[in-house]
Amino acid sequence: MFSRKSISEDDLADLHGKVVIVTGGNTGIGYGTVQFLVRRGAKVYIAARNEQKALDAIKQLETEGIEDGKLEWLKLDLSDPRLAKQAAKEFLEKESRLDILVNNAAIGAVGPFKLDKDGLRDVMVTNHISHFAFTNTLLPMLKSTSQQDGSDVRIINITSVAHTRVEVSSFKGRDSLNKDFGDSFSGYLDTYGYSKLANILHIKELQKRLDSDNVDIICIAVHPGAVLTVGAKGFIASVPFLGRLLQAIGFLFFKPWREGAYTSVFAAASEEVRQKKELYKCAYLEPVAKITEPSRSATNDKLATELYETTEEVLKELGV
Repeated sequence: MFSRKSISEDDLADLHGKVVIVTGGNTGIGYGTVQFLVRRGAKVYIAARNEQKALDAIKQLETEGIEDGKLEWLKLDLSDPRLAKQAAKEFLEKESRLDILVNNAAIGAVGPFKLDKDGLRDVMVTNHISHFAFTNTLLPMLKSTSQQDGSDVRIINITSVAHTRVEVSSFKGRDSLNKDFGDSFSGYLDTYGYSKLANILHIKELQKRLDSDNVDIICIAVHPGAVLTVGAKGFIASVPFLGRLLQAIGFLFFKPWREGAYTSVFAAASEEVRQKKELYKCAYLEPVAKITEPSRSATNDKLATELYETTEEVLKELGV
């Protein structure tokens, strides 16, 4: 496979008549992802907690040009899986199809991370558990859309190369979701990486289950690279001793948001992915749109199944 340097709207499929959800689509990589997809004619829902920020993003996108695509706000609060499920149910009442789901929103690698009212670590709730609940609630519509003529349904999880920092032996039981690596810069990065490992394993097990049911949906995990988002700026500032220096020269090492969206939009809407679906199913992509081998833990079938089943058990306990 040749090495890509960039992605343009022309590299993507025609998305007229298609419906898309991008979580965290009001800023950073999510914003860039929305811009690409709406310019190809899609109706894109920006799933975000803050209405004003979402509406501001929509206004800015319209100013920059959205061609004949459409933009909507979907209220989504990932801090609680109950609210994530509620958001998905509200979407199901609005639409009759869903072609592309991009699970992009996340808590970054800046701690401290806390236990929420359910005794679950907030970074794992937002980055994995709530996205899992959101995806599962939307799955019946994703499946029904995949049965329609000309369909090309995809589920994309945005992960991080930080997942390679941790090795895992088991994801059995609720406690496995709460693993904490300590209150330090390195510890916060590892805890964040642990949640991003979950994003890849979620994709792995979901693809296996869809394939076993002969459901034609493509699931992909994407590491977007080092991108100068709001979250990245906070992470840079937290680097011990070098934070201020990195803030000054971060632009040399971090890409702007539009470039940061290249791999996400390729996974979500490139015609090549559909043409070579067996190659891209369950793939892990790094910039720009390059299939790469993730960590040993991320390729472990047992861990993927354990994580999926444990997440289901926890959600059942919560009544989700």
